[in-house]
Amino acid sequence: MKARDVMTCDVASVRPDAPRRVIAQVLIDRGISAVPVVDENSVPIGMVSEGDLIGRGDSDREARRDWWLTLLAEGEALSPEFIAGLRNPERVARDIMSAPIVTVDEETDLSKIAELLVAHRIKRVPVVRDGRIVGIVSRADLVRAFSQERSSPVAAPREGFLAHALNELDEHFTHRRHPVAQAPAGAHRDPHDIAPSATDFRNLAADHDNRERQHREDTRRAAAVERRRKVADLIDHHISEESWRILVHQAREAAEHGQKEFMLLRFPSQLCSDGGRAINVIEPAWPDTLRGEAQELYRRWERDLKPQGFRLAARVLEFPGGLPGDIALLLVWGK
Repeated sequence: MKARDVMTCDVASVRPDAPRRVIAQVLIDRGISAVPVVDENSVPIGMVSEGDLIGRGDSDREARRDWWLTLLAEGEALSPEFIAGLRNPERVARDIMSAPIVTVDEETDLSKIAELLVAHRIKRVPVVRDGRIVGIVSRADLVRAFSQERSSPVAAPREGFLAHALNELDEHFTHRRHPVAQAPAGAHRDPHDIAPSATDFRNLAADHDNRERQHREDTRRAAAVERRRKVADLIDHHISEESWRILVHQAREAAEHGQKEFMLLRFPSQLCSDGGRAINVIEPAWPDTLRGEAQELYRRWERDLKPQGFRLAARVLEFPGGLPGDIALLLVWGK
């Protein structure tokens, strides 16, 4: 079975600027314990759960220990301690969300999703199409899928239901990936005596390559989401007078240590309107492509430091896949 077969399509989500109380109300209204955070293009950039709203320190964990043990599956009512724990209402989703986020596509096998949940210690994973969220698969969805496949389902006791079901789920996928041949009654064979075949070894190698490829893809997607999040933050961020003074002071310290330049900002090339192309080829009009915080720093330099003989330079620091990656905005005083 694939993600598309079990995913929930009616996905509740919040924007990065959603306040904590709004997020809490979404969880209550929908009867869920976490909600994805999406940007203006419906691209998931993080996840906010009950734990993120309450906090994850030792004192927070102790305060919610009793009700957490009774929360058996998604869809249960939220605890009064959860509602009472909503402090600092001015904080918004981007401040508390867990990121980067792990995602899958609609064709991902349920066995792979189960492995991701275990490996990343998460309870749900968004399903994306062309980068945009189209569904979500939770542990509960996997448990239901497993239960439907069993020919003679045996009801688990209510107490500890989620842990019981997940254990069966792990065993289910483990046995499906590695079926064990049943020996005849009374036989006692050493598994090392079973002659291997080249096909078995090729399958093992192929499984390893597939896992590595999926890991690289997950890493690439997570990095892309993180870059989009950082660009969004840099677009909205403004340089205060205090922040500018700190940067100038740090540049002075760099000069005292014999350095000829100081990096004011490192930012993704996507912050530039042309993806960093003008900076890469050193076009004279490259400052016109700057946006957000990078543009504000340029204007500060032009106003305060350019008349004093300082130069401002931009340099591409890396080229992932042959394209401009992160860019440095540099204050220069050396020859």
